[in-house]
Amino acid sequence: MIDRLKCGFGLHRFSVLSVDTLQFLLFLYIQQLNKVSLRTSLIGEEWPSPRSRSQSPDLTEKSNCHNKNWNDYSHQAFVYDHLSDLLELLLDPEQLTASFHSTHSSLVSREAVVALSFLIEGTISRARKVYPLHELALWQPLHADSGFSKISKTFSFYKLETWLRSCLTGNPFGTSACLKSGKKLAWAHQVEGTTKRAKIACNTHVAPRMHRLVVMSQVYKQTLAKSSDTLVGAHVKIHRCNESFIYLLSPLRSVTIEKCRNSIFVLGPVGTTLHLHSCDNVKVIAVCHRLSISSTTACVFHILTPTRPLILSGNQTVTFAPFHTHYPMLEDHMARTGLATVPNYWDNPMVVCRENSDTSVFRLLPPCEFYVFIIPFEMEGDTTEIPGGLPSVYQKALGQREQKIQIWQKTVKEAHLTKDQRKQFQVLVENKFYEWLINTGHRQQLDSLVPPAAGSKQAAG
Repeated sequence: MIDRLKCGFGLHRFSVLSVDTLQFLLFLYIQQLNKVSLRTSLIGEEWPSPRSRSQSPDLTEKSNCHNKNWNDYSHQAFVYDHLSDLLELLLDPEQLTASFHSTHSSLVSREAVVALSFLIEGTISRARKVYPLHELALWQPLHADSGFSKISKTFSFYKLETWLRSCLTGNPFGTSACLKSGKKLAWAHQVEGTTKRAKIACNTHVAPRMHRLVVMSQVYKQTLAKSSDTLVGAHVKIHRCNESFIYLLSPLRSVTIEKCRNSIFVLGPVGTTLHLHSCDNVKVIAVCHRLSISSTTACVFHILTPTRPLILSGNQTVTFAPFHTHYPMLEDHMARTGLATVPNYWDNPMVVCRENSDTSVFRLLPPCEFYVFIIPFEMEGDTTEIPGGLPSVYQKALGQREQKIQIWQKTVKEAHLTKDQRKQFQVLVENKFYEWLINTGHRQQLDSLVPPAAGSKQAAG
């Protein structure tokens, strides 16, 4: 039977990765959340619709988040409207009619409810502790509501669906709730004057450990830096940031960056997945367990990762380069997230969705274009160099560049310039350097590092 199967993928000779089939089916089904339907746009209902449904009240009215991926109310409405289909998807074949629908007497297996925990979890009497759905459904006081039978070890389809519909509510620890009622964040460095549209909040003061969330949206022309317990183990979601420099120097659980432009993100170690979607001209510097990217253009990734970066659909001119920076607590933060310096597959990405025969969707940064990145903040800690060092070709390029600088300095010294000539020469060099800052956009980055005036206000909390 399908719920007993596993989808196995060979990894190495002695190990196998597997995915629970029922959870995988649910994962595929919920991709319809982002389905674009011409009929929907014309008449305001989803099509095809196998049976009439009544949407949960107030769900669409609460929907004030324009990013559908972030809109918890939209997610709730989708699950509510498709709950019957989701449950039928998990039924054993003998529990379905000839037309593949459930009946009033259909029974749902324990394995199916365990799989449904992939999408649904909950609390008891609005307590803070969160339980997977199957633990709640199997809890003795709730057997009558959930329809569980100790004799058959199964659930009544009808009772289970009725119970879920009556209890289903929005995620109190989700993005929408965080933006609406989350705590404002204070930043170690924040430029004033361009923060009116920015939304930066967290729920770490109320959320359980696995549900801690930090949301940043519409940050424009800012340099923001933070290293604190607020970020430790948090899921970070960054949306529509433009011309900004963001430093999140703490061990993070996951990071999602969407629809950002012309920005640099320097991240602490990411324990699970770092995902970018629909970003242009963004540079990301991070140690992460996994990197995945989709619909990006002209983005650069300086990463250290034990898994092959995943290049999904819609990417153009992607550049991969070795991780090239450090901060004093980096190695300690790597240890806390279980990340090491080997193996490191930064230079071996996997093109998962190849839309055409073009193999130039990505490139490895040429050594002649490589520079190290200096994090311009003081912190306590023991890390004094790039973890794992640099690949030899990049280290050699740096050495050659340093040698040229030494030759240049020696040439200037041996020129025996007069005092006036040295002044004139210094002005010329400074002017050229200033032009270079303007042309490369680095002038904004340097200006944003100027400390704010005394007494300036920052976000509280």
